[in-house]
Amino acid sequence: MSRVVIRLEVRKKIMKPVCLIIGAGAGIGGSVGRHFAANGYHSVLCRRTDQRGLEHIVNSIIDEGADATGYLLNAIEPGRLEETISKVEAELGAIEVLVYNLGAQIGDRALSQTSYKAFERCWQMATFGLFRVASALCPCMEKRARGTIIVTSATAAVRGNKYQHAHAAAMGGRRMLCQSLNAQYSAVGIHVAHVIIDGMVDAPDTLGRMLGEQKFQELRKKRGLTKDGLLLPEKVAETYYHLAHQHRSAWTHELDLRAFSDLAWWNH
Repeated sequence: MSRVVIRLEVRKKIMKPVCLIIGAGAGIGGSVGRHFAANGYHSVLCRRTDQRGLEHIVNSIIDEGADATGYLLNAIEPGRLEETISKVEAELGAIEVLVYNLGAQIGDRALSQTSYKAFERCWQMATFGLFRVASALCPCMEKRARGTIIVTSATAAVRGNKYQHAHAAAMGGRRMLCQSLNAQYSAVGIHVAHVIIDGMVDAPDTLGRMLGEQKFQELRKKRGLTKDGLLLPEKVAETYYHLAHQHRSAWTHELDLRAFSDLAWWNH
């Protein structure tokens, strides 16, 4: 496992609750890490590639006076997720909040253009990865009788669109896994929340990469920025923080988020 080299500062060692984000790019994941760190957590941000980008997020959080650590992590590689959870628990403290934010979108593909490998890769990232994380972390949370697992999902979890064979199957499985985890672990103090992102997120790492820089900026001018027609990652992060701090007498298991001007998935 590759730990990102960041600027080190001498500061008093204080064990803080840990928020572990699997899938921490410049959109939702990075914003969640920043928001939790600003509110007293040690944020641990993991992403597959782009060490420079990860270092930038981690160091910007430290510059704001909060605590963060970054790891480059390939979630597909056998043992890496489990190793990361074990290392964080041993070296940084108890993981109080886990945010599983890995995407599995490969774009629109006809059935004939969807290879076995692509279909399996979507499942590995969306469903099997979450299963592995839960298998490693839930026993720790169960011993402590507390913990929150927040899973970022997509419209595809509740609606299988044309050309979305791999993505919809993977996200549908993710949703069912969240329901099963909730059924087993809520009674012992683990809060499992499934968040459907039912709209486009103003994020260069996801939407920007899919559209390309020019189309992404055109979309931002047309619908985003001051128009608030794209989901803002920092506002999504506020919702995640709220979920992690709900009283157990009124836990939310599933919710959906979209911009005010978007039609809900069931209306189109």
